[in-house]
Amino acid sequence: MDAIGVYDDDAAIRRVHREQIVALAGPRALLMQAAHPVAFAGFFAHTGAMDEPYERLHRTALAVNLVVFGPRAEAERVTAIVRRVHGGIRGELERPAGRFPAGTPYAADDPALLLWILATLVDSGLTVYQRYVGPLSRDERDAYWRDYRVFGRLFGLRERDMPATIEGFDQYMRGMLDGGDLHVGDEARALAIDIVMRPPVPLHVRPLLEYANFATVGLLPKQIRRLYGFRWDPARGLALRSGQEYARRVLVPLLPHRLRYVRPRLPAAV
Repeated sequence: MDAIGVYDDDAAIRRVHREQIVALAGPRALLMQAAHPVAFAGFFAHTGAMDEPYERLHRTALAVNLVVFGPRAEAERVTAIVRRVHGGIRGELERPAGRFPAGTPYAADDPALLLWILATLVDSGLTVYQRYVGPLSRDERDAYWRDYRVFGRLFGLRERDMPATIEGFDQYMRGMLDGGDLHVGDEARALAIDIVMRPPVPLHVRPLLEYANFATVGLLPKQIRRLYGFRWDPARGLALRSGQEYARRVLVPLLPHRLRYVRPRLPAAV
């Protein structure tokens, strides 16, 4: 890019997200986000995302690509719009969900909810990259998280709202997965089946979709996979690991540049 970006070309976040295969992180992150019932209410049900899911997902993907790959001025303009929209999203849970009773308030700019949304993107990006592309050292993972802290600030989080290091991030994720906040209700399960797992695709693309669904289920943390009721067993795990090993050792390294790497699609205006 000619204009100065939020990140430079050596940034860890660009290194990870330039890989086409990391697109597998998207469905995983979405299912993780929807597994928090208060976040689901604020970011999915309240906003009407269930009514026009693919249009909204497309706009979200463009906004993320803009922050990662686009010019800083445009990224700041677009994220300011998102922050204003989030500031107007308020409500209460209409029915109990897990440990949260009916009437629990939610707000899309709540730092705790924003951190969960951010964390699912980070955890999913790291998981897919390391399974399909290659290992990352502790310092590389930390650099990726530091880049995402910048990302988080653009979307309204403060420094004190986010763990300072990758070790703090890992501790946060363990606490969320093993704590009592996550719960998958009927609407979230419908999102998983009807939106994430069954998008409208041409017939010739369906075999790829079947693999993407298989990988998405296998890549989920086991706690969240159980919440959705997805079946998994050692044979499926072995098949998934074999495919990942082939991709990491053979497929990805041999792909031509135009197929391996993302050509960012940035919005002309948002």
